[in-house]
Amino acid sequence: MNQAAYFISDAHLGASPRGSVLEREEHLISFLKELEGKATHLFIAGDLFEFWYEYDYYSPSRFFKLCRVLANLKDSGCEIKLLKGNHDFAYGNFFERELGIDTCSHIVAELHGRRVYICHGDGLARGDIYYRVLRKILDFKLNRFLFKWLHPDIGMRIALYIGSNSRDLNKERIVPEEQYFDKIRKIMRKNGCDTFVHGHNHSGGLWKVPEGVVVNCGQWLFEENYACISKKICYFYPSLLTEPSSAS
Repeated sequence: MNQAAYFISDAHLGASPRGSVLEREEHLISFLKELEGKATHLFIAGDLFEFWYEYDYYSPSRFFKLCRVLANLKDSGCEIKLLKGNHDFAYGNFFERELGIDTCSHIVAELHGRRVYICHGDGLARGDIYYRVLRKILDFKLNRFLFKWLHPDIGMRIALYIGSNSRDLNKERIVPEEQYFDKIRKIMRKNGCDTFVHGHNHSGGLWKVPEGVVVNCGQWLFEENYACISKKICYFYPSLLTEPSSAS
């Protein structure tokens, strides 16, 4: 599809839980290359990385190829926004300074005739108290300061270990999309939006609500999902190989 805004979330690059897509970073890189010339926008709706932290003189080198492809896509004329997730909320100024890619926690965008609210989605559901509390603890300034003084390799290993354990503890906890709707609808009304896009719970799909359309990007961890919005229709793609669901 030409001239569309694309959305992905929850790649959790750096993690390799059992059952995850093999070589998914390479697949993601190929997908991003295919967007050159046909994507007006790319929104990465959180948890692109299993963990990300920037030091004064260090940034993770493992993802250099991905960063280079994102820079090329940006240079091709695609506007890219990188949203903070509950795993990669600690962005500094690396992406903006080096790649010209803005990072943010949420954004409202006018896209092909739609007014769209985009965020990661952690904390939206009624039962998401765990994520709200944990996020406040991890993002506390003193904790961020103390973590910064760890050697990067040690800090990364600790973060990946905690992330892995957290995923194991919560793998049986499936939050239905309907638990998100009350908060989502309030946000849509407050911001005058007819479309809401999020990720986080890995349960991709598309739902109609009185205010408009809710799109969950799905994930790029155990599946390879993406969504897109064209001039008239909002699509959700369950995978790269199947026909999309759609809503006007």
